[in-house]
Amino acid sequence: MLANLLTSVRLLLIIPLVWVLAEAAGPDWLLLLIVITAIASDYFDGKIARSQGTASARGMLFDHGSDFLFVTAGLFAAASTGAIVVLLPVLIVFAFSQYVLDSYFLFRQKQLRMNFLGRWNGVFYFAPLLLIALARLLGDPVWLYQLVYWLAIALSLSTIASIIDRSLAPRKLAG
Repeated sequence: MLANLLTSVRLLLIIPLVWVLAEAAGPDWLLLLIVITAIASDYFDGKIARSQGTASARGMLFDHGSDFLFVTAGLFAAASTGAIVVLLPVLIVFAFSQYVLDSYFLFRQKQLRMNFLGRWNGVFYFAPLLLIALARLLGDPVWLYQLVYWLAIALSLSTIASIIDRSLAPRKLAG
């Protein structure tokens, strides 16, 4: 129950995240607070579910789906300002769809089937949002926005690699 409540926090933060990012509205600290709250809720929801014995396939889908919606909405908002390339959130939509569809339909599993690269991409998708929030607090230094831009390019490439790896997985298992 508590774990799902924490996961729900990320869903509730999507609209404020997009508003603050896309419109550059609100005080600079607000974006950082939103992103840190989302990261903290993501970190603790799984720990709490496992410690309370309430972890489930449905809870995992809720957690990963909330992560997906939060970071994708935030990254699309960041792309609308030119802070990152729009390719990254588009690729995330494709990769997450592939993740869900091949887990449940191709591999016919009862829960999401993670791969190594996709798992770490999911963690690092929060990083551009965190760095943009820090950049706003620090007075928008150009070097930090350049770091955000190149991180988004690197994440785009690693997402493509993850998509390819996931596409090849059925062949690896058959061979």
